[in-house]
Amino acid sequence: MQIAQGRVVHPQDGPGEDLANDRGSGASFHNFDLHLGAICVIMTTVYQRLLQKPDGSVLLFGPRGTGKSTWVEEHFSEVARYDLLDSREAIRLERRPDLLFEEQEHLEPGSWVVIDEFQKVPALMDEVHRLIEKKRLRFVLCGSSARKLKRAGANLLAGRAVVTNMFPLTRGEMGSDHDAERALTYGTLPLSVTGSDADGYLTSYVDTYLKEEIRAEALTRNVGAFSRFLEVAGRQNGQVTNISNVSRDAAVARGTVQNYFDILVDTLIGYWLPAWKLKEATKQVTHPKFYLFDTGVARAITGRLPYPPTQQELGPLMETLVIHEVKAYLAYSKLGYKLRFWRNYDGAEIDLVCETRTGFVAVEVKAAREWQRRFGRGLKFFQAALPEANARTYGVFRGPRRVDVDGISVLPLDDFLDALWQGAIIS
Repeated sequence: MQIAQGRVVHPQDGPGEDLANDRGSGASFHNFDLHLGAICVIMTTVYQRLLQKPDGSVLLFGPRGTGKSTWVEEHFSEVARYDLLDSREAIRLERRPDLLFEEQEHLEPGSWVVIDEFQKVPALMDEVHRLIEKKRLRFVLCGSSARKLKRAGANLLAGRAVVTNMFPLTRGEMGSDHDAERALTYGTLPLSVTGSDADGYLTSYVDTYLKEEIRAEALTRNVGAFSRFLEVAGRQNGQVTNISNVSRDAAVARGTVQNYFDILVDTLIGYWLPAWKLKEATKQVTHPKFYLFDTGVARAITGRLPYPPTQQELGPLMETLVIHEVKAYLAYSKLGYKLRFWRNYDGAEIDLVCETRTGFVAVEVKAAREWQRRFGRGLKFFQAALPEANARTYGVFRGPRRVDVDGISVLPLDDFLDALWQGAIIS
């Protein structure tokens, strides 16, 4: 028997309806078919997610497919729940948002209510606010987009709910099951990890969600232009982004390109990593880098899933994977540190700079299997420029063993991720 996110799963029970539902909503598990005579036993292993159950109301954001609904089912299975992916429910509450108050007013103070995809009916936020204030109810509000909320100027509860995020699976959750090389190719969305057809799942994710659903949300009506932009944006993953160049390559107006990037950020599919200014007197790159939230999604967007990653692809993919793990670690550890990158016009760079309570952490990521001294040029510049900053510098590469070069701790990717989740890199 396996412990499944606080629930005991008996292999002899078979998958059952609950596990089938989990599979559809992004649960994280492996299936092993054991044929014992005429009996087929399905053994299920579920990864324990690191996101903790909150004490008070929470706004839980995360891209589709990261497992928010499964996590909610594990922790809040017996509470009142509204699923706004059900169009009938969404239409009913959009017509009369006050029904939420009427239907939950009877609950005792401290009771929980869950609203899935709450951004689909922004007007509900006023009723949520009323129920928190007048009835002392607690809410789990799950969302995969902030776009509609921003446009509607929605009430975001003014600190009455903590904003938190859920990410694709991490090394900290998967442990030894985490295969870094596979993660570079297919990412770590739960169904990409546990399903039997990662290519098909990721292709469907891009085609049905990133294109069709974004159109259905009326975020963009020109699917052709958005599709062209999306492919160019996928190739821009991990690169310093020049909007004018993307506009030219995608044959889309510059203002539209900026709007499309905003859509990707608001729907949590991508994010900007801002540049950090190391020294005022040094000429430095100031444009931000753009990253997609998952390496598998990035490869699906560019149509590269059928092929092994090239060496040229591996660099940005490895950066994406490392930054994903660091962002998730900071969020789940409730460390509010900001992440940035640094690069000057002489080519010296640092992929990740994080200022902590005890000093700076700087990380350079290379997809090479052998670390070369020139890879650490930006880190050495950093050490020399800020001798008082108590800086710790790390290189991450695909080699088999740790090396120490010029005061830089150079770690294999797996070792770096293990040290990160043990609190040895950032604390």
